Amino acid sequence: MNGWHRIFDQNPLVPPHAQRARQPPKESTAFQCVLKWLDGPLIKQGVLEGLSGVGCHLRVSLFDITYRHFFGRTWKSATRPAEQLSGQPPRIIFNEPLYFHTSLNHPNIVAVVEAVTEGRRRDGTLQASSCGFGILRIFSSQPESPTSASQDRRLRLYHGSPRALLHPLLQDPVEQNKHLTLTEGCSLQCSLRPHPALEPVFHLLPENLLVSGLQQVPGLLPALGEAGDALRKPRLQKSLPCHLDDLFFTLYPSLEKFEEELLELLVSDHVREAGGPLDGSALEILERRLRVGVHNGLGFVQRPQVLVLVPEMDVALTRSASFSRKVGSSSKASSGNQALVLRSRLRLPEMVRHPAFAVVLQLEYAFSSPPGADGNAASVTSSSSLACMHTVRWAVWNPSLEASSGRVMLPLQGGIRPNPSRCLVYKAPPASGSPEEVKQVESGTVQFQYSLSPEGHPDTPPGHARGPKAERQLSRKPPTSPSSKCEQRAELSLSQLAASPRSPAPRGSPEPSSWDPGWPHLGPYLVGQELPLEGGISHLEADLSQTALGLGTSGAEKLQELPFTPVHAPVIMGTQTRSSGGKLSRATLALLQSAGFPEILDANKQPAEAVNPTDAVKFNPQKEESDCLQSNEIVLQFLAFSRVSQDEQAAPWPETVYFTFQFYRFPPETTPRLQLVELDGAGKADSASLSHILVPIPKDGAFDAGPPGFQRTYVVDPAFLRPGELRWFTGYLAVQTLQVDVWDGDSLLLVGSAAVPMKHLLRQGRPAVQVSHELEVVATEYEQDAVAVSGDVTRFGSVKPIDVHTVVKGRLHLTLANVGHLCEQRVKSPSSLPPSRSRVISNDGASSFAGGSFLSPGGPRPMKNVVQAQKLADVDSELAALLLSPRQGSRGPQGAGHEGDAVRRRKLARMRAVRLQERGAELGPRGLGALAQQSARAQHARDLRVIAAHRERTKAESIAGALSAAITTRHTLRVTLGAAEFFEFALRNPYNAQHTVTVEVDNPELSLILDSREWRYFKDAAALHTPLEEDVFHQRGSLAPQLFLRPGETVHVPFKYQTFSAGPPASVQVRRPGFPAKALLVLFRTGSGKPMAVLCLTVETRPHVVDQVFRFYHPELTFLKKAIRLPPWHSLPGAPVGTPGEGPPVHVRCSDPNVICEAQNAGPGEPRDVFLKVASGPSPEVKDFFVAIYTDRWLATPVQTWQVHVHSLQRVDVSCVAGQRTRLSLVLRGTQTVRKVRAFSSHPQELTTDPKGVFVLPPRAIQDLHVAVRPLRPGSRFVHLNLVDVDAHQLVASWLVCLSCHPPLISKAFEVALAAGGGKGANKRVTYTNPYPTRRAFRLCCDHPDLLRFQEDTFQVGGGETHTIGLRFAPRQRAGEEEILIHINDHEDKNEETFCVKVVYR
Repeated sequence: MNGWHRIFDQNPLVPPHAQRARQPPKESTAFQCVLKWLDGPLIKQGVLEGLSGVGCHLRVSLFDITYRHFFGRTWKSATRPAEQLSGQPPRIIFNEPLYFHTSLNHPNIVAVVEAVTEGRRRDGTLQASSCGFGILRIFSSQPESPTSASQDRRLRLYHGSPRALLHPLLQDPVEQNKHLTLTEGCSLQCSLRPHPALEPVFHLLPENLLVSGLQQVPGLLPALGEAGDALRKPRLQKSLPCHLDDLFFTLYPSLEKFEEELLELLVSDHVREAGGPLDGSALEILERRLRVGVHNGLGFVQRPQVLVLVPEMDVALTRSASFSRKVGSSSKASSGNQALVLRSRLRLPEMVRHPAFAVVLQLEYAFSSPPGADGNAASVTSSSSLACMHTVRWAVWNPSLEASSGRVMLPLQGGIRPNPSRCLVYKAPPASGSPEEVKQVESGTVQFQYSLSPEGHPDTPPGHARGPKAERQLSRKPPTSPSSKCEQRAELSLSQLAASPRSPAPRGSPEPSSWDPGWPHLGPYLVGQELPLEGGISHLEADLSQTALGLGTSGAEKLQELPFTPVHAPVIMGTQTRSSGGKLSRATLALLQSAGFPEILDANKQPAEAVNPTDAVKFNPQKEESDCLQSNEIVLQFLAFSRVSQDEQAAPWPETVYFTFQFYRFPPETTPRLQLVELDGAGKADSASLSHILVPIPKDGAFDAGPPGFQRTYVVDPAFLRPGELRWFTGYLAVQTLQVDVWDGDSLLLVGSAAVPMKHLLRQGRPAVQVSHELEVVATEYEQDAVAVSGDVTRFGSVKPIDVHTVVKGRLHLTLANVGHLCEQRVKSPSSLPPSRSRVISNDGASSFAGGSFLSPGGPRPMKNVVQAQKLADVDSELAALLLSPRQGSRGPQGAGHEGDAVRRRKLARMRAVRLQERGAELGPRGLGALAQQSARAQHARDLRVIAAHRERTKAESIAGALSAAITTRHTLRVTLGAAEFFEFALRNPYNAQHTVTVEVDNPELSLILDSREWRYFKDAAALHTPLEEDVFHQRGSLAPQLFLRPGETVHVPFKYQTFSAGPPASVQVRRPGFPAKALLVLFRTGSGKPMAVLCLTVETRPHVVDQVFRFYHPELTFLKKAIRLPPWHSLPGAPVGTPGEGPPVHVRCSDPNVICEAQNAGPGEPRDVFLKVASGPSPEVKDFFVAIYTDRWLATPVQTWQVHVHSLQRVDVSCVAGQRTRLSLVLRGTQTVRKVRAFSSHPQELTTDPKGVFVLPPRAIQDLHVAVRPLRPGSRFVHLNLVDVDAHQLVASWLVCLSCHPPLISKAFEVALAAGGGKGANKRVTYTNPYPTRRAFRLCCDHPDLLRFQEDTFQVGGGETHTIGLRFAPRQRAGEEEILIHINDHEDKNEETFCVKVVYR
């Protein structure tokens, strides 16, 4: 057994608990623990009698108290002699250092130290006995802060074995548990402190591995001095780059038979697990991959590289014949036994000459997962498939310490034997009676040519000190460990075959994804899961007085003069969940079909395939890209809008509605007004959800018998999309939800909002798909008194909003469809975004001149170094203008643009024409020809002089432009709002001298990454394995950064582009398809000021995902202050309030620099709020901006993006009493023309206007609008009042009425008991006596008209007489209590008395 196998077998690691692995990764912290001595009588009398050589040693293990789980590897110290002394208490001295690092920064992660005595029996066997254990706390109770362990600790020992910690009765804190008994007089003296010196060798030590300082770690040099502690100040061995060429695998008996048997076994496994047959064609091999990395026996030194293997026959036509013959001769493979070949060279820069360093090669297969393989019922109409990975073979190669090159053939291994990735491997062939030589190749072989270079590659920095640091962060984070199962899924080399399943954390997890940097939240959709972000946002009404004191700003103190709680009506919290709903009932489908809506047909005039909205969507980007129908016709069909049952206080049902929404980067859409027509079968119980359909309103106002509904079509084809935008568009459909606002067509008030997921529009190879949704249109209503809000009306399991509740206004029936069409013109092949390797931009190809004219325009040239000759006038427009304008004598080319010279030239031309005509008549045809030739020669001579002068003038500029183009590298960035686009520029010094290069950037949105920690974070997120260096740039105050380059050296310069600007409106982008993208320039200048390289970037902005849309209504010319509460990140069920949480830090950024936004955290375990402060403009201005929320330190990818609309309205404050009418007047100002207007209220039961109907508003006139307010319930709320032009349907004026309603004085109280759910009401009577001496008229009203009605709403009674009021109580289904206020008002609607009736429903 060689050194690698011995170390690998001796160091197995138990992974942490699965719940810990799902938590957000943190940076790993290194510790040094010194076990000094053990005091106390550990050995009882008679326990070790008859044993010889009695000694004691310590064992240390890591333990998770929360999940009662041991993990890592138990470490054992050296055995010390133990003698039982009769005098003083014995002391056993160890003084042994122990090192480890872990990222599980939690107080419940502890180290358990066990004292064990041992001795030999008379037969020579070893007997060990546990003498007690102690608990060493590693982290303090404060999160993100390790314990300050600079002082010594004394651990008390408990009786028994550490296995007692697994008992369920031992809860935290275990030290105070009554079931643990202390060992009197026994303790362990130790010290624990952070050890930052261990960080440079994290790549050599796996996480949670306990290692002694006296143990030799492969890859480290021995310790200096006599102490022998190699980990106190570790020193790395020098790396030795290793190159593998001509690598190929041979499988037994042949590749075809091996894969055929593998597929048959997978099919049989699926049949056995799923209980149903599976068609063999449903399972296919998508990719054969090689995962290769350097392993030091303890773990992978760097993350293994993933490469694609192809069958030998597939590369026979593309590679040279010599390569094919070499593979064929060496493998002795016939046509039936072809090999799997690696077409590229493999470089391993982290190799070290050490017996324990080995190269691990793993052969993996990617299969298309059959439908339902994940345990979910897949849609029968979906033909997409996911990828599942299986490791089939692996091999280990220990390079010889002396050889520098050679050829190696290794036998492949399989079966249940432990492997470096700690995963299951496909079975090995059964043992047979074959010779030993045959047995070694039965599982297959791998062959390759290797070379070990004593010197590093030119692009690799010398030494190994910086190479491992590039991957140090990978070792700190458990999800990126090579033995992690999630990493195998996240590193699929196929274009988005699958993604690792998400943890309950938000979608902005820093875990790297292989799909696309622009869509980091697409991973869950690739595996048919839903994002856990719906319904996670609550709204806090901001109290300006308290906020001003808390913030301590002068601006907040000035706003105390307007104590106002702002109002907003956002898109529903969790609207993605509520709107998706179930599928339509058959009765609803029958009504929709009978209504005569136009049918959606595909390109062949066949009905589009119907998709169930409740089915999971399995998204395969490759299938979308390979679809021959590249033109997508997106159809939105609005069918019906039905009302839900509400009380009588709700707003009346609108007669007309219209919708607003925005799809992709098309202009915002506002539909025409649609009339709501009631269906004949709407009253039936089985179709109660569908009551009104949408019908277009013709211009003449009459009912049109045309097809009902409204249909909007968007054509997304290659002519509309930019190069590389197709994949972006399909990803947009997979993750985005379409936000639809529903408006009253008459009052122009917002009815509510709905959201529909668009993932079902992915055709996945089908000609056309359609999906019908029944969406809940939800509005947000507000009440300032916390008593008024009862119950969690949102029902989403999220944080309950304070004084905010949602109300379902209606149900919108909407059909979405995607119809595929053939493109008229075939576009070029590059229709996909650049792969991940495009993050490294190289300037190697920009150092040569492609030939041709200096006057030719710059830009990318053809690959062939052949340029066709062209006329100078065809390539230079300025020269062409000079040649086409004749000039005289010495005037030359100057003055060509003056008007006087043009007039003079016309006169001279006419004079020459007259003289030529006269001379032609005298000289005849021959003389005329001679004159023409003479004139032509003169013209040619003039043109040559002009060309010579022009070339002399533009020579310097043209040469400078050609030289600049030779060092210019062009690259295109595709960015989204708030997401950081990371890339590296490989800057090469082409000179033979060293230079200090200054990096100049002309745009603040493009920046250099100067912090190595930030650079490492982005490299990990992008899975980029280029070199990483510390202290690359030299900064001098505000001057541009500089870096040093040796002759011919190449350095990767990291850049980050991040924009928070929303960009131009979508309407501008559509009306101008050639809208110029933003161009950026980066100059790399030497110390003399000469440019060494130029990087020209073209930035194209892509539409971003909007997770929530908020709509705020606020008084004009004031500050809107709003606190929006975020959901709890990691709250355990049943956890008490104030428990320290583990949520990541929250950062916010806004697209509008004039908006103040910040994340507020009240403390550990407390809810987190996002605070907004916006200055509202004059009415009726609407301010739009975006808010991006991040949970990572470097603001790489937003976990949520909010769109905020702030409507500025005129404010009116009204103080009133419940049940009593209060009157006020509003001033109306006429416009330029006469208008017919009408006032509409959002709460017509409480606010009425006079004039009530349509009235005329004269031009430039001032008129009063009388408003009467009679609120039915006490409290503070907001009412919208719109003045609308009924002819043009335009908003003339708008007010925000702020009601402050006080409760009335109750004069009498009654109590009534009624039966609940009986279906019958009750009649009661109450008397009222007129206190006045004269006859008076009175009016009756109550605050619950749905529960109580009066026999008469008005009555008259004489002075001092008594009148009996008849009450009719309506039945109620549920039991409970309700207080009903009966208001008795006079003829002016002022409150005389108020009765309170307490109704008990039993």
